[in-house]
Amino acid sequence: MSNTVLCGRFELDLGRPLLMGIVNVTPDSFSDGNAHADPDSAVRHARDLLSQGADILDIGGESTRPGADPVSIHDELARILPVIEAMRDCGVPLSVDTFKPEVMRAALDAGADMINDVYGFRQPGALDAVAASRCGLCVMHMQGEPKTMQQAPQYGDVVGEVRAFLLARAQALMASGVDRHRIVLDPGFGFGKTVEQNYLLLRRLGEIDVEGFPWLIGLSRKSMIGHIVGREPPGRVAGSIAAALAGLARGANILRVHDVAATVDAVKVWRTIESGDSR
Repeated sequence: MSNTVLCGRFELDLGRPLLMGIVNVTPDSFSDGNAHADPDSAVRHARDLLSQGADILDIGGESTRPGADPVSIHDELARILPVIEAMRDCGVPLSVDTFKPEVMRAALDAGADMINDVYGFRQPGALDAVAASRCGLCVMHMQGEPKTMQQAPQYGDVVGEVRAFLLARAQALMASGVDRHRIVLDPGFGFGKTVEQNYLLLRRLGEIDVEGFPWLIGLSRKSMIGHIVGREPPGRVAGSIAAALAGLARGANILRVHDVAATVDAVKVWRTIESGDSR
């Protein structure tokens, strides 16, 4: 596996786990509702995540929670562009969570460094929107679409099927001229998978080598955590951190999280245990 990821204006060093802080500019996110639904409050939240130690900021203008309704291109851009412009010079890469090629192009023109696509760049025009850029690309697995993905997810072999999908999408990107060092993969926890399938994927993450591509995982506050701990999203911090550390132990490189400060502390302790260096 390469130890670096090309990410727009940045080159990310994967010598330590990186934390991607979540900035939802949406009125209907599963985790924080409309807490940061307008650009001004989203910018304040982004700056707070930076102060907590975020290595990357992931800005999204359309909820992809189960059952979410679609958002127009106009509305999505109106939500995210002011945040990109305000945070463009903050010193860390800006990722944009979108599957619309038009939004990808506008976000990159505005200064975004990464595109995080829950559809894995399958939408018509998505490959063309990103291929010529230097931006990082997060390719996620999802069965179905956000509106209906959790109604009846079915697999013969969830681990094998997720691996095959991600490999095929990475190969499609490279066939379009994308440097392999721009690509990170996300198994898509909670996206068209049952609780049991999610935990099986996490447990076997270390076995799912996809030609050495780095892993980005998003477990923070998800229903798979709530199913175990019996708490609503704001009360799932401890469970989310436990899952994140399990992911790191199985080879994850980037953690997409809501609770940056708490996760920073947990990762520091985990790394000290693993390395034996308490300096």
